[in-house]
Amino acid sequence: MTALSRRKVYESNKLDRRLRRNVARAIEDFSMIEDGDRIMVCLSGGADSYTMLDILLKLKRKAPINFELIAVNLDQKQPGFPENILPEYLTELAVPFHIIEQDTYSVVKGIIPQDKTMCGLCSRLRRGILYSFAGKHGFSKIALGHHRDDIIETLFLNMFYGGKLKAMPPKLKSDDGKHIVIRPLAYCKEQDIKAYAEQKEFPIIPCSLCGSQNNLQRQVIKEMLDKWDSEYKGRSENIFAAIQNIVPSHLADIDKFDFSAFMDLKQQKLPV
Repeated sequence: MTALSRRKVYESNKLDRRLRRNVARAIEDFSMIEDGDRIMVCLSGGADSYTMLDILLKLKRKAPINFELIAVNLDQKQPGFPENILPEYLTELAVPFHIIEQDTYSVVKGIIPQDKTMCGLCSRLRRGILYSFAGKHGFSKIALGHHRDDIIETLFLNMFYGGKLKAMPPKLKSDDGKHIVIRPLAYCKEQDIKAYAEQKEFPIIPCSLCGSQNNLQRQVIKEMLDKWDSEYKGRSENIFAAIQNIVPSHLADIDKFDFSAFMDLKQQKLPV
């Protein structure tokens, strides 16, 4: 083996260990997986979900607890969608799976104008279908492939376009309280996931809905963060650390912090 080949193997193993370590740490920090869990691993055909499934399978082999991983794909009937790729891939891995067929593509295309963002409606429809399926089939957790960069981008999307200080939690209970959503890749960088997907040669299936649109708000945020990272190394790391280090008393949400608790009772309210 040449020095170049040895270096390539070393970097490959290093990447694999880093991703496994980050996923394991996220699972432990947020108590994502418990003994006896039946986990619905949502597999879209993108690099993120392939990586999530791959790393979870590796961790499962050495885990001190027992849990099931069942891959679930929602076939949204996008034109040209290669229906054979995921079943063949999962069969080869001997991973149990379900393919849900529902034409949300036509619904989204029929409602949203071509020049408008389709991701919002598409994600709501997809979420509803997956939640319903999880409930009917007794899954205790729903695993999604969002990574650290997705979480940071969502923080700025909510700040810039929604006026909220809100990101994307690594673990979430659905609004109706019936489902627990986990994001095992919460500590993983997008660039590591892309490199891992290329290394593993996952059969990537591109999205012909949001993937075909330009000037999306998320893309604008992504470009801003990429520019920051190129100019100021470690900025994304600091932003993510800030999400985990909240000081409510130094913000201005009166519903989250009782500012009146230390009011000087001698002071009278000023007239408005």
